[in-house]
Amino acid sequence: MNQDQVKMNLLAVEEPALDFSLVFSGKKSRKVNGLYKCDTREIIIHNKNFEAGERGDNLLFYTALHEYAHHIHACARGGTLPSRAHTAEFRAILHRLLEAAAAAGLYRNVFEESRELSALTALIREKYLRENGELLLALGEHLMKARQLCEAAGGRFEDYLDRSLCIPRATATLAMRAKQFNLDPRPGPSNMQFLASIRDEDERKAAEAAFLEGDSPDKVRMMVKAKKQPAEDPVEALHKEKARLERTIDALHKKLEEVEEKLRAAV
Repeated sequence: MNQDQVKMNLLAVEEPALDFSLVFSGKKSRKVNGLYKCDTREIIIHNKNFEAGERGDNLLFYTALHEYAHHIHACARGGTLPSRAHTAEFRAILHRLLEAAAAAGLYRNVFEESRELSALTALIREKYLRENGELLLALGEHLMKARQLCEAAGGRFEDYLDRSLCIPRATATLAMRAKQFNLDPRPGPSNMQFLASIRDEDERKAAEAAFLEGDSPDKVRMMVKAKKQPAEDPVEALHKEKARLERTIDALHKKLEEVEEKLRAAV
């Protein structure tokens, strides 16, 4: 697979708002498989990092999709990227591209093709994610009963958590909320923690359904975030990024002045 074919396949997965270039470096890198240059909108793939053949091509295209996700992310922000590149928004974009590429037959989801790995995935989901989720619900049920008993005995439930159970109050709140909301245990405790933070029942049910359908945590979080607030105007995003950078530069200038003053005093 050459660089022109890779770009053509990326365009088949999703059309970007801004054009980009893609080149093979013809080199091998020990640090990264590829990179994206936002200022020139250029994707560079270190193609010598990948072996020849179908397996290597699949790994190479994964790298291309990863860097392309940075480009799509930049397009949504008016051509710029945040200071921290690998945000939840970026990962949600990457997962969307991977799913689209797999559906189009351009990328192989090897996690599902391996029988051994698929069996292990099923075991982890059932034995650990679901069972731990069920334990969280059971804990929430017992804690709700304990709160009633504390009130009947004239004691503070928070003091009971602190000194008798010795567990963080946030843990207790999560467990009780999960039970109160009757969350499905299959997504596992970590995802249930996010679901328990969603107050709106319809939004919570939609997010839970997305988890059960196999959406990644980042994708679900961005879905919920998009419903809560309208999409940010790219120009407004640039203004905010400019203001953030200016504040950072001012803070660095002040820090530099302080260091210079200490150096002068030390001489």
